[in-house]
Amino acid sequence: MAAGALCSVEFEVFGKVQGVFFRKHTGINALKHSLVGWVMNTPRATVVGQLQGNTGNVRLMKKWLRETGSPKSRIERCEFKNERTITNLDFTTFTIRK
Repeated sequence: MAAGALCSVEFEVFGKVQGVFFRKHTGINALKHSLVGWVMNTPRATVVGQLQGNTGNVRLMKKWLRETGSPKSRIERCEFKNERTITNLDFTTFTIRK
């Protein structure tokens, strides 16, 4: 994928990622990197979501999801799936889903 191309990827973050403002910080970082999509908690105590935007910015956000997270989170692992090049964004902003 070229750095200027658009891509989409789904993610799931495992560890201590609920009750630590993980979704809020994910939203802040997504907007900082001009990404669109969504994030939400799951009943399995994980956080899932989808990112779309410039491939380079998605790569930076994937690194943040794997290694940084919110200040009080403890990330055990992050899984990515369905990563693909897209021609149009499916979302207009980044939202936190309940």
